[in-house]
Amino acid sequence: MPNDHTPPNADAHAEQHRAVAESGRDEAERFRQLAEEAREVRDQHREALEGVRQERERLREAGEVARTAAEDARVAADAARHAAMDAVAATAEALATTLEQMKAIEEMRQTLRDIKDASKLPSN
Repeated sequence: MPNDHTPPNADAHAEQHRAVAESGRDEAERFRQLAEEAREVRDQHREALEGVRQERERLREAGEVARTAAEDARVAADAARHAAMDAVAATAEALATTLEQMKAIEEMRQTLRDIKDASKLPSN
């Protein structure tokens, strides 16, 4: 028998080696696909987290705007309250002045009546 023929054990070993190599390639491909899917999921999570971060920032800004508006409203209400108090004080002052004027007019009328009555007295 010539030496150019490979023993059956070698063929079986080579075939087993090819099967193991193919199995390794298949497993490597599965791991590559899993890694790709994991990257896609990670990217989706990053996008979702970025969306949440942006929404939180938008809500924080809206809260700040609302706080500023509330403070402005409080200042405006305080100014309106002071203006109303000033208007009440001015009205009270005007009423007091009017009352004083009415008293003065009544005193003048009484004086005129007294003068009229004094001039009607019978002369002796």
